[in-house]
Amino acid sequence: MDRPTENILQILQYGILSSSTPIRPRFGAAVYLVGAGQVMPPPSLTHLVLIPCYNPGAKIVQTVRAARAQWTPVWVVVDGSTDESTALLQAEAAQDAGLKIIVQSPNGGKGSAVLHGVTQALAQGYTHALTMDADGQHPAELIPTFMARSIAEPGALVLGKPVFDASAPALRVNGRKVSNSWANLETLGAGIGDSLYGFRVYPMRELQAVMQRSRWMRRFDFDPEVAVRLCWEGLKPVNIDAPVKYFSPEEGGVSHFKYLRDNVLLTWMHTRLFIGFVLRLPWLLARRRAR
Repeated sequence: MDRPTENILQILQYGILSSSTPIRPRFGAAVYLVGAGQVMPPPSLTHLVLIPCYNPGAKIVQTVRAARAQWTPVWVVVDGSTDESTALLQAEAAQDAGLKIIVQSPNGGKGSAVLHGVTQALAQGYTHALTMDADGQHPAELIPTFMARSIAEPGALVLGKPVFDASAPALRVNGRKVSNSWANLETLGAGIGDSLYGFRVYPMRELQAVMQRSRWMRRFDFDPEVAVRLCWEGLKPVNIDAPVKYFSPEEGGVSHFKYLRDNVLLTWMHTRLFIGFVLRLPWLLARRRAR
């Protein structure tokens, strides 16, 4: 099957489904059977799910299984983990042809892990990646919705816009408003709904290009900086509401966020981006007027 035909079939398969509807292949498409009769979605030739992880604990298994119930293939990039999660993932992959585990060492940060996975995916002919966190905070049931939008608009940057519940720490919710304001200033109001939410679909060729031109975007600065730089490249942000759930340690939640360290990193990042914005301002204004 050629890729345009596959894209149309994917829209027909996934785009008309609600988030609560089980994925069922249509039009005679093949399915994967994994485990005790569990039906998995047919493999995409263009779009994959990419999950970077570092010491996520056993929660990663639930995250991967939830993603696999919605999409094929799912790739996990283990970023120098030292806990038991690598062995758990490899055992999972041994029983599931739609799951691939990539191990990089030493730990390089989220952006480094994403770039590592993207580089391998491009080499295998994939074009787009949906990134999601390993800790179960992101809504796997919305993977088909995000993928369908990306298939319909392959040149777009499909961004999750978080919908918080009572589990969200107020400091994190309010603090991200600052980063969001800066990101929209730095892009002349391009429309980045949330600069920090990592549940999004990237055109991988453009993502790889902006990352390879910079030594930054390798750690906690990855999500906001890459969104700004891709908007500078002309990608259109498309925002889709997506719930986010924060888990307590008792629920298996793992957080590597360090308030002082990561906020210093974000401050330095926005300083760089604002300087870049000022230098690009005449060009950004000219492009805006031309639209």
